[in-house]
Amino acid sequence: MSRWGALLLGIGLGGFVDGVLLHQILQWHHMLSHVETDVGLNTLADGLFHAFAWVCVLVGSLLLVAAWQRGSVAPNWSLHLGLLLMGWGFFNLVEGIVNHQVLGIHHVRDDLGGPLAWDLGFLAFALAQIGTGWWLRARGIRQCERDAALGA
Repeated sequence: MSRWGALLLGIGLGGFVDGVLLHQILQWHHMLSHVETDVGLNTLADGLFHAFAWVCVLVGSLLLVAAWQRGSVAPNWSLHLGLLLMGWGFFNLVEGIVNHQVLGIHHVRDDLGGPLAWDLGFLAFALAQIGTGWWLRARGIRQCERDAALGA
């Protein structure tokens, strides 16, 4: 199994959730909404962000298929979902620290003026995703070890 493939899928899917839900549907922020810029540059930045998410999903998928073609057994659901959730959480953690706090190019709720509580909640959610993903991953690994011991 390609652990990197599943993590990259989580990163890419997390990017899509952020971009589609927060940028487009709810319109809480855009990539450069806290920077004085025009709509065209902000739309370009959002598009590049979506392209990054797409590349992560593509590379993650290719890594998983390549692992299966080499004879690697597909992971159980707990292991796979744990890694996806960890990837999504790592994406949120890095994005929340770098873009929201360090660079300040946008905040979770720029439509409200960028309250810190939303940014901190976003980081807490990221840590919860990573922790839950780690737990699911560990449960999946234990299941794989039990299956291997039983010769399944």
